Amino acid sequence: MRPRWHAFLDRVAERGDYDTPQEAERAARVVLALLGAHLVGDVRTALATRLPETFAVVLLNPLQAAEPLTPERFVRATAAWIEGATERTAAWDVSAVLSVVADAAGEDLTGRMLLQLPPGYDLLFGRPDLSR
Repeated sequence: MRPRWHAFLDRVAERGDYDTPQEAERAARVVLALLGAHLVGDVRTALATRLPETFAVVLLNPLQAAEPLTPERFVRATAAWIEGATERTAAWDVSAVLSVVADAAGEDLTGRMLLQLPPGYDLLFGRPDLSR
């Protein structure tokens, strides 16, 4: 069952300690667009079914990635897409969004996502116990 848009954003806003829902939405859109560029096949499709429809569309129509980004480069890319962000604030944004994504995905799907990503993403998802 898809989480409702407001419930998903409320969780992102809470984890990210954002002042406005717009800040949470901006972070979610950027992070999900970048994540979608790194997930393929049934893993990306399965995750999309567990996200609110608006965010599923973002995930399924990702930014283009020429190569897999390390966690550090993923954070830098996020900072580049969010106006006024620094690497430090982008790391906060990434962790806030990806931890909510992991909750929505569940442990099995999160583990499958981590298998498609370079080492180190487990920490960004807030799931160091799922490291390889």
